[in-house]
Amino acid sequence: MHELSISRALLDQLAGLVRQHNATGVSAITLCIGPLSGIEPALLRAAYMQSRKQTVAEHADLIILPAAVRVLCQECAAVSEATPARLTCAACACSRTRLLSGDEMLLESVDLEFGA
Repeated sequence: MHELSISRALLDQLAGLVRQHNATGVSAITLCIGPLSGIEPALLRAAYMQSRKQTVAEHADLIILPAAVRVLCQECAAVSEATPARLTCAACACSRTRLLSGDEMLLESVDLEFGA
């Protein structure tokens, strides 16, 4: 379950952001996770809920948005959405594509708290 180590790394990053901006805590975190990232959102959420205690994000909401799988066709140069199990071009059905997105986990936003 590497989601626990990902959760801890996320909390370390949040602690750094709180220090950098002289904030008192975090109220919400938004992540964007692609289906090819190797990260299971439900497991990450469970790991986050467990590891956030006594951190700057102890009461922060975790919002996880899905990222679309997008490919660039090497034949017709079209950019299209694909499914995780079938990375073919939607325009010409060619299978020679390059993955543009869908394998990432991005920290989209952090809502910081200020004051007492």
